[in-house]
Amino acid sequence: MGLLSIIRKIKQKEKEMRILMVGLDNSGKTTIVLKINDEDTSVISPTLGFNIKTITYQKYTLNIWDVGGQKTIRSYWRNYFEQTDGLVWVVDSSDLRRLDDCRYELHNLLKEERLSGASLLIFANKQDIQGALSPDEIAKVLNLEAMDNSRHWRIVGCSAYTGDGILEGFDWLVQDVASRIYMLD
Repeated sequence: MGLLSIIRKIKQKEKEMRILMVGLDNSGKTTIVLKINDEDTSVISPTLGFNIKTITYQKYTLNIWDVGGQKTIRSYWRNYFEQTDGLVWVVDSSDLRRLDDCRYELHNLLKEERLSGASLLIFANKQDIQGALSPDEIAKVLNLEAMDNSRHWRIVGCSAYTGDGILEGFDWLVQDVASRIYMLD
């Protein structure tokens, strides 16, 4: 029995998923995590390092690693890649001047071998802000069509502030990860 089989059996018992949430600073990662857990989002500070939130979602336990996105700590993201089942990339759809930086960081992340099997959910956040790009426009800017065809991915428009789109995104992510890890349909 290989290591992957052993890990699958352990995870199958626990119905546990490791979700890595990353993106540039101020994209709304922490707000999304708090919103999905019905916590107060009125006062949020920049994440310096990481936060771990364990929540029950559907019939699974999600260990969400919310990692800060400041330029000075992006090089440390690789420390969190191990055993990632789902990757959530959060984009501030209203921050037009940093979209090139966002695309660059996402494509570097997707080159990482340890993340090659992870399902990718892209949240086009801040859809409630006037002038925000739509999910289709974000997909073009991020050049998502150039992504490896073997990767499971989806882009979902959302607002961390109102909560719109967040459950839709997590529903897809959890089902996609479950279909790979637990061989569910």
